Amino acid sequence: MNQIEKSKKRRERIRYQIRKKLRGTAEIPRLVVYRSLDHIYAQFVDDVNSKTIFTISTKSKELAGKLSEAKNKVEKSKLIGKLAAEKAISSSIQNVVFDRNGYLYHGRVKALADGAREGGLKF
Repeated sequence: MNQIEKSKKRRERIRYQIRKKLRGTAEIPRLVVYRSLDHIYAQFVDDVNSKTIFTISTKSKELAGKLSEAKNKVEKSKLIGKLAAEKAISSSIQNVVFDRNGYLYHGRVKALADGAREGGLKF
């Protein structure tokens, strides 16, 4: 087993441990973060009804103008967090459960969470 497979298995194991403790509802959804090499995604999930309420990412075409102002991926992540918070508040969502999806709470994941807090969401 090479290093990439080991790190993927480790993240999966951590992710399952996190998911055992977190549960999102329609009133307090779960804010799931997924980060790829170039992009970051934020998804609001209602686990009771097994539905995604909405999603926002750096690949969104309507956000291309706002994201072009950001200099690096961390700034883009913070901006995505703020925009996700605005969209959630307009959908009358104030509180969320933060799911870091097995990633370390550092860098882009932390920037997204900080941006969502600045936007008005409560974790």
